[in-house]
Amino acid sequence: MSNTYFQFKQFRVEQEKCAMKVGTDGVLLGAWADVASASRILDIGTGTGLISLMLAQRQPGAQITAIEIDEAATQQAQENFDLSPWTDRLTCLHISLQNFLKEEGARFDAIVSNPPYFNNSLKNPDKQRSTARHTDTLSYAELMQASSLLTERGHLSVILPTQAEEEILDAARQAHLHCSRKTDVRPKIEAAPKRILLEFRKDFTTTNKSELTIEIERHVYTPEFKQMTEAFYLDK
Repeated sequence: MSNTYFQFKQFRVEQEKCAMKVGTDGVLLGAWADVASASRILDIGTGTGLISLMLAQRQPGAQITAIEIDEAATQQAQENFDLSPWTDRLTCLHISLQNFLKEEGARFDAIVSNPPYFNNSLKNPDKQRSTARHTDTLSYAELMQASSLLTERGHLSVILPTQAEEEILDAARQAHLHCSRKTDVRPKIEAAPKRILLEFRKDFTTTNKSELTIEIERHVYTPEFKQMTEAFYLDK
């Protein structure tokens, strides 16, 4: 029987109640998002709470609010928060972004999301997993409305499949957001990019573009990926 948890250097993520388990996408966003000057952070669709935990480790003193539409995942994330060294700075709320936008009056310096990304594709019969993976419950346009919660110099960071790039950029334009940073992520050196990391801001700026390759070959990681994740993975 495999473990029901994923152990990182400074925290453990229990995940048996969550449809979406700990994965590379979440680790990438948690390590990549700019939180250097953030005092208030919002994590949309937190799942296990992984990204929030990574950001709490990276940015001492930041208060982090995580929201999650799935009740079981909300409970799991809060349990992971309570067992972490940063329990006093982490809170998980069982609420959709749409309702959170109606109720929340605070502003955030950084917003992060590893959102549902399947659109018009065959759905998993597992309702919990389908909700976590499909855009029915959170479209890209709705996600970009979270910009109303940003401070003037705040930013919103996401990770998505490369094929979603045009749709998310269009949604951002509609929300009057500008792409300030973009990283194309290749799974291996010879492979085409499969994921994109994107950062959006309210003020107009040119896009800082870069690339990241995860593996040289199977289980042999690039120096760039190892450096990016060494503060978290036990074997880095």
